[in-house]
Amino acid sequence: MSIHFGTDGWRAVISETFTFHNLRLVSQAIADALNGNGSAAPALVVVGFDTRFLSDRYAREVARVLAANGYRVRLTRADAPTPVVSYAVKAQDAVAGVMITASHNPPRYNGVKLKAAYGGPAPKSLTRQVEAALLDNERRARGPNLMDFDRAVDAGLIQRFNPLPAYEAHLAHLLDLDALADADFHIVVDAMYGSGRGVIRHILRGSRMEVREIRDELNPGFGGIHPEPVPKYLHALFAALAHGMGQVGLATDGDADRIAAVDEKGRFVDPHRIFALAVDYLAGVKGLRGAVVRTVSTTRMIDRLARRYGLPVHETPVGFDHIAAYMLQEPVLMGGEESGGMSILGHIPEGDGVLMGLLLLEMMAVRGASLADLVDDLLARVGPAHYQRLDLRLRRAVDKAAVTRQLADQAPASIGGQAVVEVNTRDGCKYILADDSWLLIRPSGTEPVLRVYAEARTPAMLDALLAHGRAVAEDLL
Repeated sequence: MSIHFGTDGWRAVISETFTFHNLRLVSQAIADALNGNGSAAPALVVVGFDTRFLSDRYAREVARVLAANGYRVRLTRADAPTPVVSYAVKAQDAVAGVMITASHNPPRYNGVKLKAAYGGPAPKSLTRQVEAALLDNERRARGPNLMDFDRAVDAGLIQRFNPLPAYEAHLAHLLDLDALADADFHIVVDAMYGSGRGVIRHILRGSRMEVREIRDELNPGFGGIHPEPVPKYLHALFAALAHGMGQVGLATDGDADRIAAVDEKGRFVDPHRIFALAVDYLAGVKGLRGAVVRTVSTTRMIDRLARRYGLPVHETPVGFDHIAAYMLQEPVLMGGEESGGMSILGHIPEGDGVLMGLLLLEMMAVRGASLADLVDDLLARVGPAHYQRLDLRLRRAVDKAAVTRQLADQAPASIGGQAVVEVNTRDGCKYILADDSWLLIRPSGTEPVLRVYAEARTPAMLDALLAHGRAVAEDLL
């Protein structure tokens, strides 16, 4: 059976591989792995779901299988963001959480995110146990245990619940709610038809802010877009701000674990800038301290800020699970990745678009500045930072490890007139230049795609870095 857990769970096309039958098999394997991990029933598992096609029904099936294996299940009453469900896992001392979502992927996909007891991505050791249990059950022709849903409810094994009140109470300890309550902003929240719908608006109820939400209705087809907060899918948010609906726009992805923004000038504020703004605010204004953790594909503005505030920096491979590992080991002021998943000190080790959107509003309120002014000030102090990512199709899949070694061995002496001063092979091959510009080339391990990430101090250098990445792709064709 070709079911594998990647960096953020299992995802597949609905009705092809993501079927009720396969989901029951995966649920049984999760139940077996949790037992094998020292989590004997009747332990508690939290189950949640997003707004995708059949996600609520899929979540009920997961609950049925877990209940049949003796687990107690708390199942969300309605769709909820992944970070809200993840927080419930930790807050309720559950042994794990299961979130039915395909996050930012196209609407034809659905998936399973497995959460550990600490409220973050399950470690690879646990997902490998799930995969091993799947194979073992298939070899023994062992099907899933099933229990009638209503009977499980009557027996007290399945309970429906609302995870939002506890999550909101937790955010009250992380955010300056007084500053948010007094801020007289007009904001637009783009839920992108995802499970973040209504959450930011509900948290800000009673404040002076005028919150307008767009694309907040239930639409499993996501209006024909990918629910990913990147410019090409945010035309509705750009249009709302252009028509005077608000001074700042916030966008969350399909399960609200990612964030992006648009300022009052209609400029896209990417996760790199949000990450850097947050580090600057948490360390420079709130006086908090801790390590800063970023993935290899994330802006080096973070490094420049960390040096300014005397904070250690840890660089990880792509994937929030690597950031979560640091957050479990030591005090981490902030961790984040270029895709928009971020978390801060005191929160669960999980990307949280809702939290980061509210923190962005808090920065504006406390500093008394618009988002555009905050970004311009940031870039004046630790920029410029011109960033772009390309996904280049290859004719065939390549050996990621072999290509990475080849790129490191054949590293150029310079690119765009700047010397290559460091070669990093933490995840793909990354060339760091003398002016702090950088180029990361990451072959996909599963599909014929070469991912090229570049950040430069000038537009001309950005063009030179991307041209080098395209040349590498041409050589691999």
